[in-house]
Amino acid sequence: MTYCVGLKIDRGLVFMSDTRTNAGIDSISTFRKMYTWEEPGERVIVLMGAGNLATTQAVVSNLNERVKSTGKRPPSIMHTPSMYQTAKLVGDTVKEVIASSAPAGESADAFAASFILGGQVKGGEPRIFLIYPEGNFIETCEDTPFFQIGETKYGKPILVRAYDPAMSFEETVKLLVLSFDSTLRSNLSVGLPLDLLFCERDTYKVTYRRRFAQDDPYYQELAEGWSKALRTAFKSLPHLKD
Repeated sequence: MTYCVGLKIDRGLVFMSDTRTNAGIDSISTFRKMYTWEEPGERVIVLMGAGNLATTQAVVSNLNERVKSTGKRPPSIMHTPSMYQTAKLVGDTVKEVIASSAPAGESADAFAASFILGGQVKGGEPRIFLIYPEGNFIETCEDTPFFQIGETKYGKPILVRAYDPAMSFEETVKLLVLSFDSTLRSNLSVGLPLDLLFCERDTYKVTYRRRFAQDDPYYQELAEGWSKALRTAFKSLPHLKD
């Protein structure tokens, strides 16, 4: 399983993903699920995937091959004129990979994967898209300022309650860490380390990157502080009265 979040604030785009994959109780591995492409001053693109690991890796490999290719191949992710066209390219690649993986006449469900794509191309706004296994996609808006993929239900409540587009980057990191901590405590298929990335508006580059390991002091301080704060808040609420 996986948990990834892409969130849009006034200052830019913030992304976080876990690194755990498992094919059973006794088969747990760590894989990076966040990928970036940059041309400082021109564009920055971030992609996170959830679902079939072979599919997500094949999609990224295909995108990288197109970047390196000099022949007459489809436009690469580094040459799309807008984030919308970037989302279309990634969606088409997802659809192609899944179709080629499924044996003829058989369901492609086992190879399904979904993606969060975000970034900014010079001349356009920072944008985040949710790309489905079918290759189609939707974009964040004022009413839906973030997307989640993977194990979403445990970490969503705090995002919904505490999100504010005017949040600082530091406040956003706090919010995401607590969302992931809630998920980690509820589902063993999501696990540390956590990858964090920030793309500040109009810089067209990754402006901050960090990995939170199990022994990270800031992560531990937030996780323990949140647990204590919840217990205190719970005790302060009124009891049932006849």
